[in-house]
Amino acid sequence: MASGALAGALERAIPPACRRGVEAPPAPRLAGGEALLEFPEWRPRRPSRRFVPSLCLVNGRAAGVRFELSVLAGGAWSPWVAGAALGDAPFAAAPTRADALAAEVDEFVASLPAEAVRVRLRVAAPAPREILAARWLVTLSAWDGAVPAGAVPAARPARLDVPAVSQMEADAAIRRRLCSPASVAMVLGYWGVRADLAALAAEIFHPGLDLYGVWPAAVLAAGRRGLGGYLLRFPDWAAAAWCLEAGLPIVASVRYGAGELAGAAIPETPGHLLVLTGHDGDSVFVNDPAAPTAAAAPRRYALGELARVWLERAGVGYVLFRPTTSPSARSPRR
Repeated sequence: MASGALAGALERAIPPACRRGVEAPPAPRLAGGEALLEFPEWRPRRPSRRFVPSLCLVNGRAAGVRFELSVLAGGAWSPWVAGAALGDAPFAAAPTRADALAAEVDEFVASLPAEAVRVRLRVAAPAPREILAARWLVTLSAWDGAVPAGAVPAARPARLDVPAVSQMEADAAIRRRLCSPASVAMVLGYWGVRADLAALAAEIFHPGLDLYGVWPAAVLAAGRRGLGGYLLRFPDWAAAAWCLEAGLPIVASVRYGAGELAGAAIPETPGHLLVLTGHDGDSVFVNDPAAPTAAAAPRRYALGELARVWLERAGVGYVLFRPTTSPSARSPRR
């Protein structure tokens, strides 16, 4: 769902294999300082178990937001389940899990393959109607659990000039936790938006979860700085290559054990974010924020290894883009 002219830009920013069209949003139901948007029933291409929603308010003011999902699995709709609330969100308490569905920080996980899903979005602010008057978009990405086949090198190389940032040059007390804000700062810089890492990290930080890496919080922060953005569970390397060739860096969520990613900035990690900046044959270019300095962040990883630790595991990426349909505004630093 996208408001106004943002729909055209969103279609240009999503890999063709992942697009399902962009619809106009429903009218919100307003009650006091809260708006509720309930979207039409949506069916994934194949029954799916993992769902990743995101909201981007382009140039929007700060607001509290919360997604709620219900899935059709085993012939019955689950109760509504609430995800983590972001921002100043005094929402009423709601269950975070049911027999058929559970919210796990960034995504919703169904216990059985779901044939359909319903999505609700709550927005809390002194004037929620004014918040929703800005350009905004809601996306939902679904994964059926199928592991992609081995990554095939793309025919056309791509290399994007993404400025490097090292999280290890930040405050020693928190620098090992800042891979998401550092990665977002790099992509903001690519689009010509300067962002102080400390300020960005403070904005993305979720005090209730004590995390700097909540995926939808990163997309909201980018939106407040004028960019469009969404979360995508990438189905294969071809979809990632399409983004890079279209001038769209990807903040990729990876995890790997010792020896699984040769040349990595850190030897192993249960969860880390880095920026994909290009590809050429069997190599993938990245800016890895865990490098000791910004100068050491640009690296080259083997495509097969990167695909394994990304696409076969979390597989999620943040994609940020200029909210315009003008091609000249889409890739300023190639």
